[in-house]
Amino acid sequence: MSHQKFQSCIAACSACAIECYHCASACLEEQDIKMLARCIKLDHDCGAICQLALQAMASGSEFAHQICKLCAEICTACAVECEKHSHMEHCKKCAEACRKCAAECSNMGKM
Repeated sequence: MSHQKFQSCIAACSACAIECYHCASACLEEQDIKMLARCIKLDHDCGAICQLALQAMASGSEFAHQICKLCAEICTACAVECEKHSHMEHCKKCAEACRKCAAECSNMGKM
């Protein structure tokens, strides 16, 4: 299994992880952190699964498809939560990256 055919999914996972970790950090700088607790938790979960998914694809793991399927689910959950706070630019950008990654990983999970 060559990682070249997964390049767009790997790129989406990388971009998503970066946005998620940035979003979590930016949320911690906001006034009402308690209101953003679920967002911060999902940002961390999403960033971690995105990193795992890109590693699985890059290494040709036999579990890459299953990991990508789970990644799509977590990205979707993170996007839904971030969209609740889309008045904040970091949440808006994170939601966009999560939606793109979810779409890429969904396609990957079906292969």
